[in-house]
Amino acid sequence: MLSSQALRAHLLAVRLAGSVATSREESLRSYRLFAARDPRVLIGIDPEKTWGERDVIELMAKKCGVSADPGHRSGHDVIDPELTLDALDAFAERLAAAAGRGAPVLFGTGHPHRLLGFYAALADALSTAGCTVLTPAQGHRVDITTRFGLRTYNLDYVRGVGLVREPEEPSSGGATGAHTHSPLPVRTVLEAAAEAGGPLPELVVGDHGWVCGAGQLGFEAMGLADTDDPALFVGQAEGAVSVVVPLDDAVRSAYYRPLTRYVLNRACLSQ
Repeated sequence: MLSSQALRAHLLAVRLAGSVATSREESLRSYRLFAARDPRVLIGIDPEKTWGERDVIELMAKKCGVSADPGHRSGHDVIDPELTLDALDAFAERLAAAAGRGAPVLFGTGHPHRLLGFYAALADALSTAGCTVLTPAQGHRVDITTRFGLRTYNLDYVRGVGLVREPEEPSSGGATGAHTHSPLPVRTVLEAAAEAGGPLPELVVGDHGWVCGAGQLGFEAMGLADTDDPALFVGQAEGAVSVVVPLDDAVRSAYYRPLTRYVLNRACLSQ
């Protein structure tokens, strides 16, 4: 069983935590845009209170470990590995609770090239434990506005994990798919599930708009987030999101495997 200290060492060694690849400039830009309520950064969260840039910086310092100094404007951002470990423990606790009651669960990612394996292993474990891993709206069209204009994608599932693909990309079951922050995929999925008469998820697990979009609609949602994704942490602060694990969400997919083992062990779901 992987100990918390061994995982802490791994987090630092591969830069999932500690000094991460995300730059301070990128993070501050996201905080400014969030304060301005830019939909590209809100990614499905509709904040109840007014969040100024300093408010967001203070929250991210508390939840991630980034510098609380607004004058610190360059260099690599920092994630406190102890905060990552604490959040992983809470994440595992929620998974265990879902498994214990056989809850229907929905998984989705906007980072399929990096995080699909992490979520797929959790989906496999919950399915084995008796949970229904939901896959509604397979093949449905989703129109997402990007910086390149309106783009059309198709919803797909790989090993029980929702993602979107370019229309010309075949649904081959491979680990490909598009990177997106949009909440529209999860909204499409939840609408389709409701129209079909359910079941609806009792827990949504993922990142970006999958978490924020579901949480804003009142579903229990939790996931992973980088230092430039303030929406998930604001959602957690306001009660729309259950758990957010701070880490770099774009390192090599293999680097997340120890996190998978740790979470499954903590949740007593190891096979």
